[in-house]
Amino acid sequence: MSARHVLVSLAALLGGALLSAQQPASVPRTPPTERGEARPGAQASAETRSGDLVRGRYLVEHVAMCVECHSTRDAAGRIIPGREYMGGNIPFTPPWPNDWASVAPRNAGLVGYTDEQAMRLLTAGAIGREGVRLRPPMPRFQMTPEDAAAVIAYLRSR
Repeated sequence: MSARHVLVSLAALLGGALLSAQQPASVPRTPPTERGEARPGAQASAETRSGDLVRGRYLVEHVAMCVECHSTRDAAGRIIPGREYMGGNIPFTPPWPNDWASVAPRNAGLVGYTDEQAMRLLTAGAIGREGVRLRPPMPRFQMTPEDAAAVIAYLRSR
C-alpha cells in the first residue's frame, strides 16, 4: 500500500470524525443499531430538504471527501476527470483482517435512494437503503439534518 493510499484513508476517516464532532451539543447522539433509525431530530423540514448547495459541496469535497472512494480511477490510481462520484474500486485496504468493501457505488445523483433513506444514511451511522449498516470504509456519519440536507442536495445535483 502506498503512502498516498494510507494518507487518503486516514483523511477520509478523519473527515468523518470531524464532521461527526461538529454537531451542536444540544443534539443527542443516539448510537445507531444494525437496523437503526435516524437519530432524534434527523427528519428534515421541507425547507431544510432543499439543502444548501454551497455548504453541501464544501462538506462533500472538503470534509467527508466522498470523491476519494466514490470515483473511477485510472491504472495509475488517479481519479479520471469527469468520473468523480461515479463509483469505482476503493483505492486502499487496511493491513488487518476485515470485511472491507472493495467497490464504492456511484453516489452522483444518489440513484436508488429516497431523500428519507439518504437522510438516514448520513445521520444514523451509514444505514443503507436496505436498512442495514454499510461496510467499512464508509464512515459512520452522524450529521445534523441541515448538513445532511445540504449533502443530499449537492449529490443530487451531480
